Amino acid sequence: MAPSRPTLARESRLWTDGAELVCGLDEVGRGPLAGPVIAAAVILPARSRAVRGLRDSKVLTEKKREQVARLVWARAVAVRLGAASVREIDRLNIRRATALAMRRALARLPQAPHAILLDGLPLPELAEPHEAVVDGDARCQSIAAASVVAKVVRDRLMTRLAARYPAYGWDTNMGYGTPQHLAAVNTLGPTPHHRRSFAPVLQIPLPL
Repeated sequence: MAPSRPTLARESRLWTDGAELVCGLDEVGRGPLAGPVIAAAVILPARSRAVRGLRDSKVLTEKKREQVARLVWARAVAVRLGAASVREIDRLNIRRATALAMRRALARLPQAPHAILLDGLPLPELAEPHEAVVDGDARCQSIAAASVVAKVVRDRLMTRLAARYPAYGWDTNMGYGTPQHLAAVNTLGPTPHHRRSFAPVLQIPLPL
């Protein structure tokens, strides 16, 4: 079965109700062992058409994500990013760090949105009124747009870090716990970009 296409149904309802600035909000990087969590906030023009080729970032190829991300940047009223560092993830926990990254993305918008559509379950730590949409990156255009932008930006960052730490394979695994990545952690130990609070990194002593 072909993957579903995200629609503008939720945005259209909000636009009809008078919310001109509808913000899609999503993050990438909750699960990896290394690297930050990146959030994107995207506001599409009110009553706009669907972004061509936009899908959940997980079902798009790298090349297609890059193409769609460029379309989103060109079409959107605003696109802003926020991040939470590895240290913040370890100090706060990943849920609170994700909310922090999202709050930072929202704070950078040129205007406060009238409504926020968030991927997944409600996130009280966001401290902003929002509508949570389960599988929102596959069902909602604004959320899918945020998902693609966040994925492209984080993948670029991890690819740059991979040049400094080639043994961990971050240019292909993006910090997730693949066999290659786990073997490198066990052999070489964690880097400053590893999440010390995440198993199995937690059990490995820091290098002398």
